[in-house]
Order: sequence, then C-alpha cells, then structure tokens
Amino acid sequence: MLVRLADPKDAQGMVDVINPLIKRGDTTAHQTPFTVERITNHYIQPENLLSCHVASEGETILGFQALMWANDPVNDPMPDGWAYIASFVSDTSAGKGIGHQLFEATKHLARSAGAVAIDATIRADNIPGLGYYSKIGFVDYDRLIAVELSDGRRIDRIRKKFVL
Repeated sequence: MLVRLADPKDAQGMVDVINPLIKRGDTTAHQTPFTVERITNHYIQPENLLSCHVASEGETILGFQALMWANDPVNDPMPDGWAYIASFVSDTSAGKGIGHQLFEATKHLARSAGAVAIDATIRADNIPGLGYYSKIGFVDYDRLIAVELSDGRRIDRIRKKFVL
C-alpha cells in the first residue's frame, strides 16, 4: 500500500470509495453522491486545502483523508491555526490500518504547515468513525445537538480534537 498526496486523476477512485459509504448512510454526513468534478472541488483542490492523501494499492484507491484550514468564521468559527479533517476508507478495506497510515501522513503535513489543532466533527451514530478518531488520539471537546441532515433527519455530532 502506498500513501501519497491526491491528484485529480485519483478523483474517480475517491468517488468509488465515498459513494458506497453515502449509500449505506451511517458513516458520513454526506448524503448526495459525489461526481468526479465535485470530489475534485471538495477534497482535492478546495481553496482552503492543506492536504489530501490517498492510500492506494496499484491503481485502486482504498481510502483518502483531507485536511482543510478552518476558515469559516460565520458558520463554524474556530481558533486560528485549526484545521478540519475528513477520512474515508472503503468498506472492503476497513480495519486494515489504512486510516492510521493516512493520519500519519496528514499529521506530519499539518505540523509542517503550522496547524495547531485538528477538528473532526462526526455524526453521533457513526460508531466506527468515533472509534477511529479516538484510537488515533482525538479527544471529545464539544457536541452539536440535532444537526439537520439534507433529508431532514436530525443527528447530534461529536466534535473531537487532536492537538499538534
């Protein structure tokens, strides 16, 4: 397995990872399937991007992890130097240490860029995601109550942080 920075040519493989998770419905707040263009704009080349790493085996993307500067002072104010993280591993690759290897690369880059902390905001019903972030050293620091999803359901979100 190779962990490296994502490139636009990885977009289809990333779509192939995230869309089945969206369809399953309990491990991501995303509810609208991604297209190649949307995943490129949202995770590979957004304006506030710090990094987006992919884990691949040959040509197959097994998972990816994006880190973005927290720069939304109106909708989600964060202290200076904080970043947001999003992690996705395919169902067929879960539990193989891919998330840990992705985070090692992300953490190194975050420190190099001068980030001071990383926020992971996870649906309260995403038990695997909550466990993953706790296992790699994130700690709970807040809870957002009854956040509305695009389908109208309301689900709490747990906010975890990792201090660099």
